[in-house]
Amino acid sequence: MVQMIDVYKAYDNGTKALKGISFELDDGEFAFLVGPSGSGKSTIIKLLTGEIAATEGRVVVNGFDLGQMKMRKMPRMRRTLGVVFQDFRLIEKKTVYENVAFAMRAVGASNREIRKRVPYVLELVGLNVDPKRKPQELSGGEQQRVAIARALVNNPSMIIADEPTGNLDPARSLEIILLLQKINELGTTVLIVTHEKDLVDQFSKRVIAIDQGRLISDGTGGYYTYENIQ
Repeated sequence: MVQMIDVYKAYDNGTKALKGISFELDDGEFAFLVGPSGSGKSTIIKLLTGEIAATEGRVVVNGFDLGQMKMRKMPRMRRTLGVVFQDFRLIEKKTVYENVAFAMRAVGASNREIRKRVPYVLELVGLNVDPKRKPQELSGGEQQRVAIARALVNNPSMIIADEPTGNLDPARSLEIILLLQKINELGTTVLIVTHEKDLVDQFSKRVIAIDQGRLISDGTGGYYTYENIQ
């Protein structure tokens, strides 16, 4: 579960990124977080992953109260999360298999566990390429599937996908969202951060909308904008 309770965030340069944001995301839920550029979406991601701390308010992620938590517990909290980025962030010199296995090695998994888990996750995300290929040999959609496999491989409670379709064409974008929906149906909580209205409108999912650091709507039925809730 994720809880943001009356969260404010002001940066050192004076920017007030969040102004009293509150929402909850239950275990196993699927939601989109939407809003225009500069609305505070990236700040929310950084708060949820522990990259930055709230100025005021409370942030709880999978049972960890980030405002009260000691830094030595941060790696344990982050293992409950899998993060997918717009620019994939794959290691170019490593193969598909090695990119996914690297995430397991980082948390101390054994070679036996890696040999069992990596092929399973690559199959789960529907990646039908030779795992010995390098990222630059793959299409954008294939690279994003590798990135999702890497995020999934340590069996996190939640996936946070930050503009996961930003570098993809509409057909590949739809495939990626359908894949994330499939992952959610297997029990993983999914939060997708996006500004792609047409894509969000194809799904009857919860949409959390923010603008200028404030929550402006939270419900199902499509992408919300400030104008259509006046």
